[in-house]
Amino acid sequence: MKSVLVTGAGRGIGQAISLRLAGKGWQVYAGVRKIADGEALAARHPGIVPVVLDITDAGQLAELDAVLPAELDAIVNNAGIVVDGPVETLTVEDLRRQFEVNVFGTLAVTNAVLPRLRKSKGRIVFLSSLSGRVSTPGTGAYSSSKFALEGLVDALRIELRPWGIPVSMVEPGPTDTDMWGGALDMVDAGLERLTPEQRELYGPQLAGMRKMAAQVQKIAAPVSTVVDDVERALGARKPKARYVVGLAGKAQVLGARFTPTPVLDLLLSFASGIKRR
Repeated sequence: MKSVLVTGAGRGIGQAISLRLAGKGWQVYAGVRKIADGEALAARHPGIVPVVLDITDAGQLAELDAVLPAELDAIVNNAGIVVDGPVETLTVEDLRRQFEVNVFGTLAVTNAVLPRLRKSKGRIVFLSSLSGRVSTPGTGAYSSSKFALEGLVDALRIELRPWGIPVSMVEPGPTDTDMWGGALDMVDAGLERLTPEQRELYGPQLAGMRKMAAQVQKIAAPVSTVVDDVERALGARKPKARYVVGLAGKAQVLGARFTPTPVLDLLLSFASGIKRR
């Protein structure tokens, strides 16, 4: 039986990945921050073993040695958070929190299991994002973390060639999860955090972002489309370096690649309700 560690398995995409792989005969070690989430997930399939795992906690990473098999066949790095807001309104602590999970924690858990993957010639899959290709207003912190992650993964993929460890990135766009479902609340909470001066400066922009988020919710892709590409990355004889999820995602990548920066800036400004004075 093949074995896989899935991080951020307590909800959304990570939960769906865990259930799909368990259903296909994998032994799934489901990393969750709350044991209750892990127990609820394990109750849905006997092939799932819950593991309390905050990828930013060095102690919990060290405890993986006592839980995981000697030879792990794969890791799916799904855990991540979103810190939103205009760049000027972000604090250093905000950025540190964003990078601590999406970059530093993701790298730390990968390094923790690499000796096992080296023994098994296993695979590594990272859940990145189209935000790692194109940065949009209000998501500068999140996008910058995904840009950084993609830079690390591009290097890692080549560095691990001597041991035959394939490394892939899956790049979803907006996906129908509780994260996107709560996008409007997230924008509203961001507005509440602003100082009166910041609210005066950025209130109109956040209103535009809220409107855009409401539109994006209507076209969010099913979680299954992301899980399909994760499964492809784990099962293909020669997995791709990148899997862009869905036709809309592929169109967005192509459009951004061939659109001049001033034109792309104008389009994103218009979509976000940002007007030039």
